[in-house]
Amino acid sequence: QVTYRTPVPTGEVYFAETFDDGSLDRWQLSKTVKGDAEEEISKYDGKWAVEQLKENRVPGDQGLVLKSRAKHHAIAAMLAKPFVFKDEPLVVQYEVNFQDGIDCGGAYIKLLSDSSSLNLEQFQDRTPYTIMFGPDKCGEDYKLHFIFRHQNPLNKDWEEKHAKRPDVDLKKFYTDRKTHLYTLVLNPDSSYEMFIDQSSVSHGSLLHDVVPPVNPPKEIDDPSDSKPDDWDERAKIPDPEAAKPDDWDEDAPAKIEDPDAVKPEGWLDHEEDFTPDPNAEKPEDWDEEMDGEWEAPQIPNPACETAPGCGQWKRPMINNPEYKGKWKAPLVDNPNYQGVWKPRKISNPDYFEDLHPFRMSPFRALGLELWSMTSDIYFDNFIITSQKEVADRWASDSWGLKKLVASANEPGIVTQLMAAAEERPWLWVIYLLTVGLPVGLLVLFCWPKVPHSSPQLPTAPPQ
Repeated sequence: QVTYRTPVPTGEVYFAETFDDGSLDRWQLSKTVKGDAEEEISKYDGKWAVEQLKENRVPGDQGLVLKSRAKHHAIAAMLAKPFVFKDEPLVVQYEVNFQDGIDCGGAYIKLLSDSSSLNLEQFQDRTPYTIMFGPDKCGEDYKLHFIFRHQNPLNKDWEEKHAKRPDVDLKKFYTDRKTHLYTLVLNPDSSYEMFIDQSSVSHGSLLHDVVPPVNPPKEIDDPSDSKPDDWDERAKIPDPEAAKPDDWDEDAPAKIEDPDAVKPEGWLDHEEDFTPDPNAEKPEDWDEEMDGEWEAPQIPNPACETAPGCGQWKRPMINNPEYKGKWKAPLVDNPNYQGVWKPRKISNPDYFEDLHPFRMSPFRALGLELWSMTSDIYFDNFIITSQKEVADRWASDSWGLKKLVASANEPGIVTQLMAAAEERPWLWVIYLLTVGLPVGLLVLFCWPKVPHSSPQLPTAPPQ
């Protein structure tokens, strides 16, 4: 029996949401349209609800559920105060459960950049964000996004930087229909780490492990440089002194008839491999004027079933021992080889160096802007803080109970084996060989043997 109490943060947080009161009062539904979508599907009219999990429920616990399929969804909530990237880490954590699996869709969040124009009623795909984090899937491509927007200090353009892919297979997190915990930790030294269910799945540096890199190269290829016409990149060339041998026949065929082949005895020269079916009859509705002259369908010739072959016998083809193909001069080192040409390097006029990419644009709201072909995606227990310990304790009081209930409801090993065998009957053979055979051998060789009694010889009466 699990006793659930709505978790309460044990330290300072910028945002915490459990949905346990059943309310969406602090959340704002978008009232705008998606910027690049066709008009008939551009509205953010996907439905949201606060509900319990379908399976492995924890009494009293509720979450935010994306209810519609093939629709755009957008909902957001303001933080208690903006998060400013200075000297404290950023920890973002929340739960996701793909209750009906997932065909194509995302469950990521966006941390919306702070500005005087931020309006949650107008939240859409083009609303500026600082960080995007969370799971996404389409087809067989399973992703865990971590994307941040970086501003070029020279031209002031914004560019998305994508973290490297996690080092683990993500498929099970999308298919097991369990609640999983996603955590992102960013540190002031520009290191980052991503966790699923409190286990690290990826880590790196904002300076070295994102694509495209934060800082451009110091030097670039000179766009005005071009390869000279006489530049020789051939490492090997045909030997100019080589000559085709006089006995080299380029016209000899690759295959010839086997001169030693002999027609098998019993070969039926006057029989064909297929013959008209003698039992076939012309259909009653066959119209020769419309359908043409009727012909019986062909069947394998019964006479050929026991014969080595039918029809005209031909010698089999074999490789021609005299075949050499087109003659080519052997390759030798090129005395004029100059290597692979490369343009000269010049200083990159767009070069800059940002050694502190952690200092991103402050953000003021958390939003979900999603499209999904599957409904009933469950979100719960959002928390944004600067202390990993606070997020861990929050997870222990929330996700930890869900994990405990799910584990308690897992079927035993015998039940799982029986269920698997019902779907794949051939597994019974494996079970029999794996369990039955060793048991049978054990009984055969270790069962105690009953000694045979020998007949008693009559004893002579005493003298």
